[in-house]
Amino acid sequence: MKKLIVLLFIFAAFSCNETEKKSLETKNETEKPEVAANYKSIEVEIEGMTCEIGCARLIQSKLSKVEGITYTKVDFESKKGLFTFDSNKLNKEAIAEKINKIAGGDLYSVSKSTEIDLIIKETSENKDVIE
Repeated sequence: MKKLIVLLFIFAAFSCNETEKKSLETKNETEKPEVAANYKSIEVEIEGMTCEIGCARLIQSKLSKVEGITYTKVDFESKKGLFTFDSNKLNKEAIAEKINKIAGGDLYSVSKSTEIDLIIKETSENKDVIE
């Protein structure tokens, strides 16, 4: 009887090990290879903003939470927004659509979007500075 229990224990131990290996193999097969980020920047003209805090900051806050957008700056005075994003995840049309849909799509609209080149310099503190 003791031999039977020992054999069952050994069998169970080896069975669990095989299941774990199979699940690891399956997990590795389903992982997608990472693609290097391709950052682009756009400047958009935003119509419908009536105040700095309620409008410009709201748009900036909402877009800063979008996956793929790495930099947001919305200026109420000029009615423009500057966004840097990973073009592997988003495009300028998708960003314009997200702005247009804020607050149910009734308040803001992007009238023009222009792709711009940014110069990124490394400072002595190892921080990127965008000009």
